[in-house]
Amino acid sequence: MSTSEEFTFRRARAEDIRDVLSMIQELADFEKMSNGPQLTEDDLRRDAGLTGGPEYCEVYVLIDNAISQAIGYSICYKAYSTWQGRYFFVEDIYVRPEHRKRGAGKRIFLEVSARAAELKCPRLEFNVLEWNPARKFYESLGAVDLTAKEGWHYYRVDEQQLAKLAQDLTRS
Repeated sequence: MSTSEEFTFRRARAEDIRDVLSMIQELADFEKMSNGPQLTEDDLRRDAGLTGGPEYCEVYVLIDNAISQAIGYSICYKAYSTWQGRYFFVEDIYVRPEHRKRGAGKRIFLEVSARAAELKCPRLEFNVLEWNPARKFYESLGAVDLTAKEGWHYYRVDEQQLAKLAQDLTRS
C-alpha cells in the first residue's frame, strides 16, 4: 500500500471487486467493446486469490482519499519471456473520466512500474488500442511501441478455436 495526501494505492480487497467490475465495464464501453467483459465478481475474487486459491492476477485500486472511493484500478500478472525471463504484464489501467487530469493515471502507472521493479522484472508490457489517446501518455513515461519499433503483432486464439484445436489434437 502506498498513500499520498490525495490518493491511496493498494491491493483490491473482496469488497472492492464490485467497483473494479464496474470500472472494467466503463473501460470496455470506452474501447467500444461493451459486450466484452464476461467476468463475474466471483471470477475476479477467485482469480485475484481473494478466496484462498491460487492468484492469477494482481488487482489494485486507487482510492481518492477525499471521498474514500475507488476512482481507478489496474490488473496485472506475472509473465515469462524466453529472452529475458520474468516480466510484469499490465492487463488494464483505468481512471474514471471525472477523475482524470489529476495525476491518478500516472500514479497507477508509477505504482505498477514499482511493483515490476520489486519483482526484479526486466520489463513491463501492456497493450493500447491504436486510436486511444493514452498512447501519448504512456510514451511520455518512456513506453516504447513495439509494433512500430520491432514489428511485433499481438495475436489471440479464442475459446471456440481452442476447443477446435484440442479436438484436432485428439484426432491426430
